[in-house]
Amino acid sequence: MSPNRIRIPAALAAVGMLTAVPVASASAVHPGSHHVLLISVDGLHQADLATYAAQHPHSALAGLVARGTEYTGARTPVPSDSFPGLIGQLTGGDPAATGIYYDATYNHRLLPAGTTSCAGVRPGAQVDLTEDLDRDRSRLDAGQGLTGLPGSVLGMTGNPATLLNPAALPVDPRSCRPVQPHEYLKVNTVFEVARQAGLRTAWSDKHPAYEILDGPSGTGVQDLFTPEINSTGPAVTGDWTTDNAATQQYDGYKAQAVLNEIDGYDHSRSRRVGTPAVFGLNFQSVSTAQKLPKSGGRPGGYLPGGVEPGPVLTSALDFVDGRIGAFVAELRRHHLDRDTTIILSAKHGQSPTDRAALTRVPDGKLLDGLNAAWRAGHPGAGDLVAASADDDAMLLWLTDRSPAATEFAKQYLLAQNGTGTDSTGAAKAFARSGLQTVYAGVDAARYFGVRPGDDRVPDLFGVTQYGVVYTGGTKKIAEHGGVAPDDRAVPLVVTGPGRESRTVAAPVTTTQIAPTILRLLGLQPQALQAVRQEGTRVLPFLG
Repeated sequence: MSPNRIRIPAALAAVGMLTAVPVASASAVHPGSHHVLLISVDGLHQADLATYAAQHPHSALAGLVARGTEYTGARTPVPSDSFPGLIGQLTGGDPAATGIYYDATYNHRLLPAGTTSCAGVRPGAQVDLTEDLDRDRSRLDAGQGLTGLPGSVLGMTGNPATLLNPAALPVDPRSCRPVQPHEYLKVNTVFEVARQAGLRTAWSDKHPAYEILDGPSGTGVQDLFTPEINSTGPAVTGDWTTDNAATQQYDGYKAQAVLNEIDGYDHSRSRRVGTPAVFGLNFQSVSTAQKLPKSGGRPGGYLPGGVEPGPVLTSALDFVDGRIGAFVAELRRHHLDRDTTIILSAKHGQSPTDRAALTRVPDGKLLDGLNAAWRAGHPGAGDLVAASADDDAMLLWLTDRSPAATEFAKQYLLAQNGTGTDSTGAAKAFARSGLQTVYAGVDAARYFGVRPGDDRVPDLFGVTQYGVVYTGGTKKIAEHGGVAPDDRAVPLVVTGPGRESRTVAAPVTTTQIAPTILRLLGLQPQALQAVRQEGTRVLPFLG
């Protein structure tokens, strides 16, 4: 910490309830910025930022830290997945308010995708917010039909709802029609509030399903650029995430979209529309570099000890730093640095950072065993597990939600010992299914702060032992979704004109980004429904 930076003690982080307001309205506070650029570097830990800034004092990342307010105690929502992570940043809410627990979940009220005649159909449906919703998930344009890909990808539509396959969406039993991602979100977004105030909005992310950011109105993001990251990548076996150089190329398209927007164009640079008031993107390169055991013949992840980045991760950090530097330079070229605030954070971290702690556990075998045990004790019954999301946490939705069934699942899992693999692929024993703590039934609902029987809440939430990653293969050495510090301890830096340089050690959450954005733009934070429900406050020293 440099001597001119101020360290604010954690005792100053008191949280209180905000007064509810019924509608969005312009604030009496003068706006501190005309533009807010939000950058999510997925996978980035606070420790990564601190190390990089210290080792590269003239870097763009170090510059953001040196000129801004750095919150060293920031945490993401639980589960620490991409969807709850980003939606928390842009609504101010945790899953209890937003209804979004993961990118692929289950809803006990909706009807299965493809249902066209709803009478008599048993409720219960997968809710998929991944690449599986695309018209064509093999294409970078998600099936739009552009020629000349990947170079032509900036020609993708800014309305990715048109790229979704309606037959892959769950169905509302009341209307008997598919539920769009934005309709599934329970609360409004920063983008919707900005639009109500007549401000322009834009965002770039990794799947067309991110049209969820349009919010319940369906009109939040005017220019939403969503090239499909899980499409077939060039000159690699697999998609754009299977080689970090390919991921950097992919991220480069989104970075170019932001540069075009800074210049006053839409993401494709085909129309002059003015620089958005709220805009930004996510970077995937760091996340890929942390997950891959190897890429381009070099080791991924961290060096032994889990602190210093290895060569692939170093390359990814350098790439992200270069793109952020380009944003800063372009803002300065247009004199927009005088009224633009940059917020740097991450949807999630990644765990474990130390590959010596890694234990890969084949969750498929565990769930197959659970289903078999349930059927054996309940003749005529089907599988107990309706859906699961298992990365470095375990989320299960069950076909039978009774206390007896949820307790059965809990006790079965806690009794399972077996053999997985370590980071080299060698056998490594695990106990209790790799779980540290299991919340089931009422306890799971209580953990997330919702009523028992909520349609969306997992029926079982398992907190893993540190280092456990659920996978049947050896393609990754880290994951996210859990509650470990490696999953949740992300950077949060706010840099803008007239901001005093300081370090805030107080615990804060990334959900506080949403009301902070509105305050910076001179809008009412209480216009966000989740802010009113959860009492989410503006970040300290920015309100």
